[in-house]
Amino acid sequence: MRTGVIAKKLGMTRFFDEAGTDVAVTVLSLDGCQVTAHRTRDKDGYTALQLGAGTAKVKNTTKALRGHFAKALVEPKRRLAEFRVSEDNLLPVGAEITADHFVAGQSVDVTGVTIGKGFAGGMKRWNFAGLRATHGVSVSHRSLGSTGNRQDPGKTFKNKKMAGHLGQEVVTTLNLTVFRVDPERGLILLKGAVPGAEGGYVKIRDALKRAAPKDLPKPGAFKGGQAAEASPEPADTPAADEAAPAADSESEAS
Repeated sequence: MRTGVIAKKLGMTRFFDEAGTDVAVTVLSLDGCQVTAHRTRDKDGYTALQLGAGTAKVKNTTKALRGHFAKALVEPKRRLAEFRVSEDNLLPVGAEITADHFVAGQSVDVTGVTIGKGFAGGMKRWNFAGLRATHGVSVSHRSLGSTGNRQDPGKTFKNKKMAGHLGQEVVTTLNLTVFRVDPERGLILLKGAVPGAEGGYVKIRDALKRAAPKDLPKPGAFKGGQAAEASPEPADTPAADEAAPAADSESEAS
């Protein structure tokens, strides 16, 4: 199981496919999505990656988080999220995930917080039909209707669908198709709409109910990271230069 990403919703636009069909897409941007920590089975009881996205001001970051980001050698992040992964799909701390982590045509699941719409009545919130618009009803056409019971039990049951706060809840949209990816600009284009307002952050992961393509990069597409920076690069040392002619002379002698 691979890690997902945290992306910023830029808005919606449209493209035309090869058949000339108008396709509505949502544009998502990878706003500096980096690995900030590991969760291991020995230490935490499960295996996961903590990712951060966006940029936060240092003055608005707590002292504990400043030390957390400093340990990972990354700038303070605006959003943090964890993604469960298998042990063979762990990415190095500090690695920045690129847009080609996903491929065009694959299915993904997107999780976000829906747009808040304030207090709403039963018809708008729960799609109730309302009361009759003509005979027998006066000044209560869009009312909820009866909500109580008889003397037994003599109360309105909990979780009854009534008027209240609409929106601003976590929603996951399943099986959205990746229309196109742009690694240079860090953009992911998905067919259809995703939950959340423009400028908000969403989580994208490989679809759980659809088979993943065989050409997916594993453990993922990324750049940088502490492991990559720590690995030494081959240097032009005198010993290596002397060993090369010696090997050539032995091959000629044979």
